[in-house]
Amino acid sequence: MKRPILDSRRKAVMAAVAAFPGGREFAALHLGLDLKQLDNKVYENPGHRPLTDDQVRQLELVSGTRYLPDYLCGLYNGVFAEMPAGSQLDNLDLYARSLVTDVAEGKVDQIIAKALEDGRIEEHEIAEIIAAHRAHIAARHAEVGAVITLHRKPGGLDQ
Repeated sequence: MKRPILDSRRKAVMAAVAAFPGGREFAALHLGLDLKQLDNKVYENPGHRPLTDDQVRQLELVSGTRYLPDYLCGLYNGVFAEMPAGSQLDNLDLYARSLVTDVAEGKVDQIIAKALEDGRIEEHEIAEIIAAHRAHIAARHAEVGAVITLHRKPGGLDQ
């Protein structure tokens, strides 16, 4: 599945709602809104306040997406990497994270290779490369954080 390039908060919110299991109807129900209210908030219609960050977070917790934090981090040329709780980690999880990181790195390399086929990198290709690179860096950061969390010496900080 190709991940959309989210260059506005509105697009990030629209992607979060679209990813919700059951679609817009279930997203509205989950937030205690009727469908028209949700649409007015998502599309930021005049006279209607947009969904709050907390409402978007509620939707993303259910759907397992991270569109809004990815967008916000992108505003600062950063990446969002969710750090795992120590109780969810084992060596199999570390291996799975390593594979996710390797796949993300390979995707960056594929996009760059395709972009260079004509000898130039166009603006839309730059956006794709940066989006894939951010996903790779976030995966690597989460992988390193998981290794540290799982193998931290007892008695360290936060324990």
